[in-house]
Amino acid sequence: MEFYKEEHKYYCGVDLHARSLYICIMDQKGDKLFHRQVPAKRDAFLKVIEPYREDVAVCVECMFCWYWVADLCSEEGITFVLGHALYMKAIHGGKAKNDRIDSKKIAALLRGGMIPVSYVYPGKMRSTRDLFRRRMHFMWKRAELLSHIQNTNSQYNLPEIGVKIARPADRRRLGDDLISRFPDPSVQKSIETDATLIDVYDKLLDDLERYIAKNAVAHDAVGFYLLQSVPGIGRTLGMSILYEIHTIKRFKSVQKFLSYSRLVKCMKESAGKKYGKIGSKIGNAYLKWAFCEAAVLFLKGNKKRQAWFARLEKKHGKGKALSILAAKIGRAVYFMLLRKHPFDEEKFLSC
Repeated sequence: MEFYKEEHKYYCGVDLHARSLYICIMDQKGDKLFHRQVPAKRDAFLKVIEPYREDVAVCVECMFCWYWVADLCSEEGITFVLGHALYMKAIHGGKAKNDRIDSKKIAALLRGGMIPVSYVYPGKMRSTRDLFRRRMHFMWKRAELLSHIQNTNSQYNLPEIGVKIARPADRRRLGDDLISRFPDPSVQKSIETDATLIDVYDKLLDDLERYIAKNAVAHDAVGFYLLQSVPGIGRTLGMSILYEIHTIKRFKSVQKFLSYSRLVKCMKESAGKKYGKIGSKIGNAYLKWAFCEAAVLFLKGNKKRQAWFARLEKKHGKGKALSILAAKIGRAVYFMLLRKHPFDEEKFLSC
């Protein structure tokens, strides 16, 4: 956890909502200069900030609608601080809670150097990152449709379909047989609907992937191709890791990167006693998914890597061994991107 400790003449805490802002502005002594609700509009915000723009820091909590405030502050040359929502316990722990109190607490925490900061992802790549996350949502919906077809087949105790229906070519080869294998007309209609939606998702996802890959090359071609040098990381996982990291230089150490990627857990201790591990849900869930997928694909179809993993599995068990492998790949990615070197498999398996 890192705190924002820069000193300013004025400190502005904003309790941010979709349609309104509750703004509290304090000076260095802690005296309130402005404390009022205003509409969530650019002009209204700038009008409030105008008398204090010579040296003011604006802080909002990391909620869903912070993008426009961050972009506006960037355009106007105003210092912007993004508070980490999970760490800002002072806001949620009081007896009373409302917008007026929250905005005052944010300003007070900022003035005292106690705002836990979250990374302000730059607008240039942010929209493409969000598009890729949307692409993942569509992929999960497609997977649900495929699972429904398989589960329905098992529900009626029918023979195995025999091909991978996730592949468009196999579905085309089956043709109407995929639907006619179910005797009930209503079930046939359900499966026909699933198959039609899957075809739509296939076309949509292919278009999205080509568009995002083109942007990835434009944003960071070297990083994108370096990531794909890791066995198990292809175009899709490479895009996911690239856009979730943005720049590896924002992580001061490999430990901070692994922690952000949810690849390590923190020990909970008090008075010399250990109470287990915590913090597994703090960090970037998309990076966690990407590295876990990469760990499984890293072993696929390679006897040398599988033999290396078998020794690890014998010592730790399969689940923990896969977690160790995912963290090891994450560590390798950190140093690859930092040093601009491709993946070295011999070195990876030797240590």
